[in-house]
Amino acid sequence: MTTVKIKPNGPLLVEGQITIVDADGKEEIKEKTTAFCRCGASNNKPFCDGTHNKVGWKDS
Repeated sequence: MTTVKIKPNGPLLVEGQITIVDADGKEEIKEKTTAFCRCGASNNKPFCDGTHNKVGWKDS
């Protein structure tokens, strides 16, 4: 089972196996928890790198 959790003032956490397909069609399989950026400031998009803490991003 795959679960998506929304961390308050933080990333989307996807728990379980997922396949990520990039713009070029390259696939990457993730087996564990994957954090996706919601603030738009990550230097590792689409993944979260914790930048939301540095920029003080909050949920609307």
